[in-house]
Order: sequence, then structure tokens, then C-alpha cells
Amino acid sequence: MIKDIKQDARERMEKSIDALRSQMAKIRTGRAHPSLLDSITVSYYGSETPLNQLANVGTEDSRTLTVTVYDRSAIQAVEKAIMTSNLGLNPSSAGAVIRIPLPPLTEERRKDLIKLVRAEAEQGKVAIRNIRRDANSSIKALLKDKEISEDEDRQGQDEIQKFTDEFVSKVDKLLEGKEKELMEI
Repeated sequence: MIKDIKQDARERMEKSIDALRSQMAKIRTGRAHPSLLDSITVSYYGSETPLNQLANVGTEDSRTLTVTVYDRSAIQAVEKAIMTSNLGLNPSSAGAVIRIPLPPLTEERRKDLIKLVRAEAEQGKVAIRNIRRDANSSIKALLKDKEISEDEDRQGQDEIQKFTDEFVSKVDKLLEGKEKELMEI
């Protein structure tokens, strides 16, 4: 029983780390990366369609993204979706290929992005602590129902705390790496 609770907590903490990684990948660091456009949806024949289903997103160089649209009739819609996103990008189309130059980040913008990254990291830590709380309450419920001993309860909570510490340190490492990436010029 405790083993199942620990396994579930560990899996949920892994998922929290994965979610944090994907959130941080969306935060721009000055280098062109295709995941920058993952959150964009395009109005295509009346429905909102993710950009990666309508086009191939790649990098031309370290400061330019290229979007190759599969259906030429959707080029205008893709351009409009990129412009109206809150990413501050100005696409320019040349035939079937849309080029998106990334402007260099100012010092002020870098500091804003670091604040955003820190907020995301704190959200990740809160999620991990919530998972710890859920796991500990499940273990306490087993103790209350007299399905486990007090020693097993204490041991289970100690192991859950070790998982928590391990995953919080992973969040700190992700944050440190992203901050370093943002401050590179």
C-alpha cells in the first residue's frame, strides 16, 4: 500500500518536472527554437488548429525561425496568428516559407523573463509540495485505519520527503540553467 502511494507520488512529481520543462521551453532566450511557437493556434477552416499541424517549424540560424506551411491558402492565417500572439514577433512571408527574425533581448526584457521563469519554478515547487501533502495524507489515512504501523507511517513520510527534496532540487537546477541561458548575450 505504501509502495503504491510512493510510486504514484514519484510519477506525479516527474510529470510536474516535465510540465515545468515545457513551460520554460516556451520562454524566449534570444536563440531561435521551434518550441517557441508551440502555443500558437491558427484559425483554419473555422477551427483553432495548432501551428505544428499546419506547418513545419524550423530554425534557419540562431536568430531566425522558418515556418513552411503545408497548405498555401493558410499562409495568411498563419502569419496573422503569429503576429497576434503575445510573443512580439513580426513574420515575413516569401512564397510558402514564413521567416520570423527574433529581435535581440534588451536588459530590461531579460530581467522580466527571469521574473517569469522564477514564478514558473515556484509554481513547480508548489505542485511538488502538493503531491507530497497528498501522499502524506494517504499514508496517514492508512495509519488511522490501522492498516500500517506508526513506524511504517514515519518511514513512508520520510521517503516521500526525500522524493520531494530530490524534485525540488531538480526544479532549482532547471531554474538556474534557464537564468544562465537568459543572461547570455
